[in-house]
Amino acid sequence: MAILVSKDKCRGCKMCVRACPFEAIDMVDQKAVINEKCTACGQCIGICPFEAIEKTPDKEGPVDLSDYRNVWVFAEQRAGKLMNVAIELLGEGSKLSKEIGDRKVCALLIGYQTDHLIPELFAYGADRVYQIDDPLLENYTTDGYTKVMADAICEYKPEIVLYGATHIGRDLAPRVAARLDTGLTADCTRLDVSLKNYIQYLDTCTTLDTSSIDPNSQDKNLKQTRPAFGGNIMATIVCPKTRPQMATVRPGVMTKLEKDETRKGELIKVQHKLAESDIRTKVVEVVKAAKEMVSLTDAKIICSGGRGLGDPSGFELIQKLADTVGGVVGSSRAAVDAGWIDHSHQVGQTGTTVKPKIYIACGISGAIQHLAGMQTSDVIVAINKDPDAPIFEVADYGIVGDLYKVIPEIIEEWSCTCNNN
Repeated sequence: MAILVSKDKCRGCKMCVRACPFEAIDMVDQKAVINEKCTACGQCIGICPFEAIEKTPDKEGPVDLSDYRNVWVFAEQRAGKLMNVAIELLGEGSKLSKEIGDRKVCALLIGYQTDHLIPELFAYGADRVYQIDDPLLENYTTDGYTKVMADAICEYKPEIVLYGATHIGRDLAPRVAARLDTGLTADCTRLDVSLKNYIQYLDTCTTLDTSSIDPNSQDKNLKQTRPAFGGNIMATIVCPKTRPQMATVRPGVMTKLEKDETRKGELIKVQHKLAESDIRTKVVEVVKAAKEMVSLTDAKIICSGGRGLGDPSGFELIQKLADTVGGVVGSSRAAVDAGWIDHSHQVGQTGTTVKPKIYIACGISGAIQHLAGMQTSDVIVAINKDPDAPIFEVADYGIVGDLYKVIPEIIEEWSCTCNNN
């Protein structure tokens, strides 16, 4: 979309100039003129008393979808270290590129002095890396990253753009989508292009009749699936009329490719027009939390506690179990809401989505919101006194019993086994 000013209607009152949060309106010959800083936010439209400003499409007619190619992954990095979710998305991007056919998986690397990350991106599946390197991009700012990313997408026209659903990804993705006037699906748990794969997925998770869907259809739209209505249904969203198709994906949901350091690819250094005046905020200092933060997304073993613990002291036993098996402590939302443990430990739809080798659920009933965040774990062990608890429906191993009796026996058995080895 674009903002246009009618010279015939404009009276030069400057009310739009004062209202614009981006300094995107200049006065030329006593008429308002929109400059390149405009983000099409529309703030000036309602303020104009003469109805001289309007929002119009950039061009007439539908977008030519054939102009857009390749799958882009926002290679999020912090302090020169790649986020795990970026590596996971490269693996997912490889799958999608094969489903579409004749597409490349590309990583968009934004930051400053990030050359050392390029071989790692190639090793994890990137066919091409677009690098935007500038001192102004050393620390993440919404304005700076949005401008350079939107400009790069306009220039190179990717068909699909994937972001991690991190604090940065959730801030950046909607800004870029608004700037490009395209759609965005947040917190996806599954992505498909092939209708055959999508039909197989529907058959395994719903009772819908898929016989009316032609698996040989040429529909190549990205099918973006995410929980909706509190996790009670899985909604699939498509973006058929605009490009790029964009989605954020929770960390821990997708599978990484095996690292292959022999992989090589193409590097493109993107020229940009970012100026210091484009960034309205300045990072003065980065202060890391003094307390130790749990890293659920990287954990191989997670021991989680829920309302069944009875009180916060129950997490002392969960911590002992986690220390014994070499895992970290997780929790259900009920335990967090009760104030028993910090939110950083929460697993589920409103917490962290995880995919460990082993997930041990202790005193967790298995609400659908919690299951949405851990049901892709390799092995799920459930301990609960209620034999009808929903958690047992997804568990590989279920123990019906008092967790305060079961867990000490597991700890003792594990310790004995380790000592014997």
